[in-house]
Order: sequence, then C-alpha cells, then structure tokens
Amino acid sequence: MMRKLVPGYIRRLLALDDTPERIALAFAIGVFFAFSPLIGLHTFLGLLVAFLFGLNRAAVLVGVFVNNPWTLVPIYSTATYLGGLLIGFPVTAPMPQFGWKQLFHGTFWHELSSQWALIKPLLLGSSILSVLGALLSFLAVRYLVVKFRAYRTQLKGVIL
Repeated sequence: MMRKLVPGYIRRLLALDDTPERIALAFAIGVFFAFSPLIGLHTFLGLLVAFLFGLNRAAVLVGVFVNNPWTLVPIYSTATYLGGLLIGFPVTAPMPQFGWKQLFHGTFWHELSSQWALIKPLLLGSSILSVLGALLSFLAVRYLVVKFRAYRTQLKGVIL
C-alpha cells in the first residue's frame, strides 16, 4: 500500500539510515538552495554544504531538485511577484531577449544588469521563499520520517 502512495525517490529519502533530524536538515538545505536566487549553482552549493557538514548527499539532492525544468518558472514567477509586492510594482522595463547562446555573451549580462527593477524583486522574493521553504520542508520531512519509521516498525511487528 505504501509503495503506491509514495514515489520511489521519496520512499528512499524516508528510509535513509540517519536520524530524522539530519535527513530533514539535509533536505531543507536542498530546498533552501532550490528556491535561492543563485540560479545555476543549486546543485553545486547543495553538495558543497553536504560535504562540508557531513550531511546526506542524497537528501540534499532530492531537496535541490525541487527546482527542476517543470517548477523553475512557477518558483521564480512567484518569487518575483512576492518581491514586487514588498518592493512595489509595476516593473516597466522589458526583459532582454533570452536565448541559451546569449548566456555566454557579455551583451546579454549587461542588458540583464540594467533590469535592476526586475532583478531586485526576484532576489528578495526568492530569498524569502528559500527560508520559508527550508523551514517548512524541515518540519514536514522530519514528521514524515518519524511516521514512516513508526509504520515500518509496526509492519515488522505484524509480520513477525
């Protein structure tokens, strides 16, 4: 029954051999970086922190990959909107045309840096979402790991 309700990667996260607090902390750090404004550095920074503090790298990566191609636009749109609510709207400057090849040219970055009216709300909003996401995910994952272990212990007691 549990296998049908919980996807495999989450089930493996819940079954990691570590304390519930350390698993939740590693996941929360991953979520922190997933929502952070440091686009493109999420995986590197998550793994760096995991190595430096001896945290479970798998749990950090599951948290980091909350931000993926399917969630990238909703996360940063929400972050920009939240930041805009706090700083003020409207953002009137249009974004420069975006193409992957342009990322490697200085002209794109120069144009992007001139869009401070849009970057400021993004930085503020994603920083707020990083902290909130990390706190909430820590509490949720800790709760789930404790419940999962209690369920697994109960299941073993029935089988024996």
